[in-house]
Amino acid sequence: MKKQYTLEDLKDIIVTLRGENGCPWDKVQTHQSIKKDMIEECYEAIDALDSGDDQAFANELGDVLLQVVFHSRLAEERGAFNMDDVLNEICTKLITRHTHVFGTDKAVTAEEALGNWEKNKKKEKNLDSYTAMLKDVPHYLPALMRSAKVQKKAASAGFDWDNIDGVYDKVNEEIAELKAADGVSVEEEYGDLLFCVVNLGRHLKLTPEIALSNATEKFIRRFEKMEAMAKNNSKELNGLSAKELDELWEMAKKA
Repeated sequence: MKKQYTLEDLKDIIVTLRGENGCPWDKVQTHQSIKKDMIEECYEAIDALDSGDDQAFANELGDVLLQVVFHSRLAEERGAFNMDDVLNEICTKLITRHTHVFGTDKAVTAEEALGNWEKNKKKEKNLDSYTAMLKDVPHYLPALMRSAKVQKKAASAGFDWDNIDGVYDKVNEEIAELKAADGVSVEEEYGDLLFCVVNLGRHLKLTPEIALSNATEKFIRRFEKMEAMAKNNSKELNGLSAKELDELWEMAKKA
């Protein structure tokens, strides 16, 4: 074991694991078989970041880096590209997108810098229409995040409400349409409602993913209190009536 490993060591380890005498699992993996792992590792890294544990964060970032190196090795084996190409791509992108640092553009505020980034991104990707910009939002993003990004780009074309009152009205309209829906239209109307609620969050300067995540954590905390109160009375939640559960929920909210 070394005292300090490098990126080159990681690349060599992956080569060994994929080699003739390597690991049976690693040897049979493909881009498709491990693509979900990249998504999961990114989420785990964010969990570690929010935990405040820097060692755990470093550990999880290592797992994210492993995915990058692993995919790069798979690509190298099929003659597509290698890790050096990946590094070249990101360095080039950072330089060409930051024209206010490495070029002649100007940016005093973060907003102006982001504007330059988006302008250069559109040019590099040949996004010559607003529709192309919407289609460029990755399909693999979580649905709430993807819809928020699509809405933001649509708003840049002027397709937006003048004030938040219009958004509230639209949410109420979608609720009414969902109530009136039946059959296969229920899912469609439910999706429309979610899309509008995401838009409401955008107008409130909120991030839907974070807001929903916080709401879920709050629900878990209150549910935990409910169950603890029930057990203090020698009862199980699944043995209580709807009325008793509602009463416990209200108590948990106040606790």
